[in-house]
Parts: sequence; structure tokens; C-alpha cells
Amino acid sequence: MAIWNIDPSHSEITFKVRHLMISTVKGYFNQYEASLDGEESNGFEGAKVSFSADIDSISTGNTDRDNHLKSADFFDAANHPKLTFVSTSFTKTGNNNYTITGDLTIRGTTKSVTLEAEYHGSMVDFYGNTKAGFHLSGSINRHDFGLAWNAVTEAGGIVVSEEVKLELDVQMSKVTIAEAVA
Repeated sequence: MAIWNIDPSHSEITFKVRHLMISTVKGYFNQYEASLDGEESNGFEGAKVSFSADIDSISTGNTDRDNHLKSADFFDAANHPKLTFVSTSFTKTGNNNYTITGDLTIRGTTKSVTLEAEYHGSMVDFYGNTKAGFHLSGSINRHDFGLAWNAVTEAGGIVVSEEVKLELDVQMSKVTIAEAVA
């Protein structure tokens, strides 16, 4: 099996949530780690994926909202500084399509989630490093993970939807034998 690590300078971990049910707010994590243990030669079938993101690195482009998301109303970063995902299956569903199922842990609550993945291929970069690209998407119900803060406007409208859409565009870099030993 080969080990692949995420290339954060060529990857983006984002989420989207409806605000007032009329618009969408996008956010992302600036600090994260991910690895994939699998062989490209077998189409990554059965690969193992692990991912973690630092809650304090969350950014939505609004400092007050970011601080609210880090608070006990949402992620509770002081007590739960990371969210994690560990795959339990990596299954080929089509030519370059997969489902990745795994255990997502947020605020100390772990639930099984399934993400759709599209493999975009691989390439050797200018420095001789083998890279592989993936797009992953899915959604979760934030209430399932204890992100239960809610408010209703005076007119009765919901402020933040329960559904959170996940979008990950990742480039993985194959680890050389020398890097794996170090």
C-alpha cells in the first residue's frame, strides 16, 4: 500500500449552510491534515482515509460569525479543538466515482457519514512528485453532532439550516519511501 498526504496548498475544505433559508454562507478550514493509504494501480479500491481539521482555523469571512462558530453554541473549540474523519470503506461505484463511508467526530459525537468522491486522475509534478486529485461532497445534519444552536426571526424564519453541505477539493501527494521512513 502507498501512503498519500494532502497537499494543503492545492486543496480546499469547505462547507455551506443556508442562512435565513434564502442565501448560502460558505466557510472553510485553514488548518487540516489528511492521509490516504491505498494503491492507485487498483483504482484506490479499499483505501483508508483519515482527516482532521483544527476548529480554530474555521473562516467564513466574518470574524463575529467565526467566533460564534468556535463557541459552545456550535463547535465548542475550547473543549473539542478538532473534527476528525476515519474511513470504514472506500468503494468504487463507477469509472472514476467512489463512495467513502467513515466515522465523523464533531464535539465528541461520532456518526457514520458517506461522501461521494470523484477521482480526477494523477500526474507527476515539476519536482517528480506523484499527485492525485479528488472532489468529495456530501451533507450532514449539524444537530446530529450537537451543533444545535438555533434562532428564529421575529417573522418566524429559521436563521441557520440544519443541513450542512460539505465540499472538498483535494490534491494528494504520494509519500516516497525516504519520507515514510523519516
